[in-house]
Amino acid sequence: MIQALIHRWLAGQDPSAPEARRRCGTRAGVMGILLNALLCLGKLAAGLLTGSVAIVADAINNLSDAASSVITLVGFRLAGQAADEEHPFGHGRIEYLAGLVVSLAILLMGVELGKSSIEKLFHPEDLSFSWLAVLILAAAVLVKLWMYRFNRTLGRAISSQAMEATAADSLSDAAATAVVLAATLIGHFFQLQIDGLAGLLVAAFILKTGWEAAKDTLDPLLGRPMDPELAADIDKLVLSHPNILGIHDLVYHDYGPGRAMMSFHAEVPADGDLLEMHDIIDHIERELKEKHHIETVIHMDPIVNDERTSALRTQVEQLAQALDPVLSVHDLRITAGPHHTNVLFDVMVPYGFRLTDSQVRKELGAGIKSLSPKYTAVIQIDHSFVEQRDHS
Repeated sequence: MIQALIHRWLAGQDPSAPEARRRCGTRAGVMGILLNALLCLGKLAAGLLTGSVAIVADAINNLSDAASSVITLVGFRLAGQAADEEHPFGHGRIEYLAGLVVSLAILLMGVELGKSSIEKLFHPEDLSFSWLAVLILAAAVLVKLWMYRFNRTLGRAISSQAMEATAADSLSDAAATAVVLAATLIGHFFQLQIDGLAGLLVAAFILKTGWEAAKDTLDPLLGRPMDPELAADIDKLVLSHPNILGIHDLVYHDYGPGRAMMSFHAEVPADGDLLEMHDIIDHIERELKEKHHIETVIHMDPIVNDERTSALRTQVEQLAQALDPVLSVHDLRITAGPHHTNVLFDVMVPYGFRLTDSQVRKELGAGIKSLSPKYTAVIQIDHSFVEQRDHS
């Protein structure tokens, strides 16, 4: 049912297309507002029937969810605006901001619920029991679980951090309501006043969910590395073209889902035809925009492939691998003089590497000097903009 509904909303469009994303976000936002408003009213009635602070707090939490859905709805509408003179890269990051606001709302509700629950712990009160309240809470759990599955599936379909944050919120709500339901039944059948404790457990769960959702929405705002799977696909596409010997210095800028810019260096034969190389580069830029919706700027690096340079490149790569297998070398070239020869190259060093940049230069420089006393290493340290994942 969920997949069929999402498929209908997408109407056969690319899920990363701004118009499709805006349509899905708008409809999901309206659905969230209506469902959360109904849940809030139902729980308020249940809270008034029983006098439970946990149930009332849970109802207020649903009211904040309705407000969050309004924020998500507005965020998708604003993010879908076209680029203009003041925002040439579009307004896509507003969606991330909407997700962050939702996360902060979750954290705020967790704090408020925690305060109310602590007061209830120190000042417990007898509660009234109502089977109607139990039915309302049970129905609320089922509705929230459905909303979690729906928002998670939609969020993954359109790659939306805001929808992922909303899904996490729905899951925390389902768990919170389940705890409140369990506390209501335990209090009735075992005569235990655990309403305050239940509220405190719910608050802790909500705070954890809010923190995780906030982190997920902050990462793209602060600037995160490119996904390694996307980077690998770009490598494969670029290297499939003739006369492209390699790529490096890949830099990715995220301006919101479906709105990104990228630059990298493409290695081409130094003795190749300049106009032919330029035509290949232009074609690659168009292909990347069509396939991945990424505006790309490619810098051509001419690579000399004569016997001496190739042999020296192999030796330098071996030196780097001997220092640490994670290091890689690119852009090597030689400038010979009457008394010494400069060996210029870049070395890719991961963040958090065991050696400092200056130590890497010193170690590799000494190794190159050992190849010939005439060699002088000129080393540029690069750091990867692609996410490194541990596959061990």
